[in-house]
Amino acid sequence: MQHDLPNQLAPYAVHTASSVGRRFPEASPNSRSEFQRDRDRIIHSTAFRRLEYKTQVFVNHEGDLFRTRLTHSIEVAQIARSSARNLQLNEDLVEAISLAHDLGHTPFGHAGQDALNTCMQDYHGFEHNLQSLRVVDHLEQHYGAFDGLNLMFETREGILKHCSLTNAAKLGAIGQRFIDKKQATLEAQLANLADEIAYNNHDIDDGLRSGLLSVAQLDEVDLYARHRRDVEAVYPGITGRRAINETIRRMINTLVVDLIETSRQRIAAVQPQNLDDVRNAPPLIAFSDSMAQEAKLLKRFLMDNLYRHYQVNRMSSKARRIVTELFDIMLAEPALLPPDYRVEASAENGNTRLQQARKIADYIAGMTDRYAIREHRRLFLIDEIEL
Repeated sequence: MQHDLPNQLAPYAVHTASSVGRRFPEASPNSRSEFQRDRDRIIHSTAFRRLEYKTQVFVNHEGDLFRTRLTHSIEVAQIARSSARNLQLNEDLVEAISLAHDLGHTPFGHAGQDALNTCMQDYHGFEHNLQSLRVVDHLEQHYGAFDGLNLMFETREGILKHCSLTNAAKLGAIGQRFIDKKQATLEAQLANLADEIAYNNHDIDDGLRSGLLSVAQLDEVDLYARHRRDVEAVYPGITGRRAINETIRRMINTLVVDLIETSRQRIAAVQPQNLDDVRNAPPLIAFSDSMAQEAKLLKRFLMDNLYRHYQVNRMSSKARRIVTELFDIMLAEPALLPPDYRVEASAENGNTRLQQARKIADYIAGMTDRYAIREHRRLFLIDEIEL
């Protein structure tokens, strides 16, 4: 059996030997580590495959050049894994968390999530982190012995980035850190910030590709303008996609280097000797104060100029309408649902309407952008006849 390499992992990293383990006991793998097994199960899952047709900002059918949840997850994994190596953290774990962190996202990005959460307000709400955990714990159906993927505790913990105290109390051990106000593993903290680095920078790229952002606008953001000037100084006369790509590449590198160096300094100051020390410490994976401020200003710029752009607002409005109308008609007429998503009324089933609403949320959250559009047409357009 292949184990972690103790001489390469720091004592405060997650080691397989000290892991809480899996919910259902399994024989150890012969040719890979437990967290490599998690990564492989995630990659082969149905939910991971569907990420190819779920969007970040732009609806999938609007163009093939824009990021999807799949390409985003791969970019997060690359940033997180290379950073983990520098910090002597468990690369396999941080990669598994990164690849799984968006498995529960709805179609149409945050607009779809917000709409589904509104629909579910009377049924305990909807939150994509909880849904990602639900996917890997229950919804994937690949194994004869259990539902879900039966991932390691630390992988599941890393997927659950945020959680209300009410929901945490229902989750048992996996939600206890939110109640106890303790930190996640450094691998989970790292995956979270790698996610931020990836989406901020590729949203700049997609915004420029779409024409919704201009280089002149981005010059308002010092983080971008500074690196653009550096690129022009090194490569006089550089223009177009080459200039944009070189600028964004340098921005990512600056953020990653700052993250590694600041985290290394914080770890050195606290000197954690084991995972318990990490959980009891303040967050140790972080940007420097100055870089955190620059990242905050970049996010604010993207919110004002891209995410709230009138053309994005139009797409988001349509997305919310599609999700809301699908939910409402399916809850009113469950017979419209595929058999696997219907809840039969019986004394044993208890609150059937609550269970049916959750099943519908599972169904809609699992849809790709184009499938949600197609389902909406099938149910609401009279000329869409399904044989």
